[in-house]
Amino acid sequence: MAEKKSYRILNIAAILIVAMFFSCGNDIKEVQDFLAEKNLPIGAATNVHLIHTDSGMVKTILTAPLMHDFSNREEHPYTLFPEGVRIVTFDKKGDSVILTAGYSITFSKTNISEVKDSVSVINPAEQTKLFTDQLFWDSNEHYIYTEKKFTLITKSDTIYGQGFESNEDLSQVNMKSIKGSVYVNETP
Repeated sequence: MAEKKSYRILNIAAILIVAMFFSCGNDIKEVQDFLAEKNLPIGAATNVHLIHTDSGMVKTILTAPLMHDFSNREEHPYTLFPEGVRIVTFDKKGDSVILTAGYSITFSKTNISEVKDSVSVINPAEQTKLFTDQLFWDSNEHYIYTEKKFTLITKSDTIYGQGFESNEDLSQVNMKSIKGSVYVNETP
């Protein structure tokens, strides 16, 4: 008799477990909408290390302690790096440009990123360094700009200003409201 009772309990437990599994069927769209409505990321990752290659060549290496994926937003999907980011880009010759910041947000539809909090852009080959509090980066156009104060250090100059734009390797620079000593080559 006790044996029959234990089999009944096991059968009831098995039926409840199976029913529980089949009753937990949320549509993926419903989950994404819920997360978007609550302003929650659809995914998160720690100790991120992404390598982007093209035709067997490394183009970009991105490292970050934390990444939140908000690609579930219909109008403005984005990726957030709230604890900072380090991006190393490589050109065809293998030269690199290193961008670091304490915070980054990248909008997926436009490929425009805002980086802020101790931003630095360093081109080791050209010995050029840019420091600012905020920078916008258009990765489609390979273009960076800011309206904030900046410091640009080159081989021969240290330039301070407010308002800066350049290609991402700092080789073609346009500056506003600058001060400092600038070396000018007057050779015809």
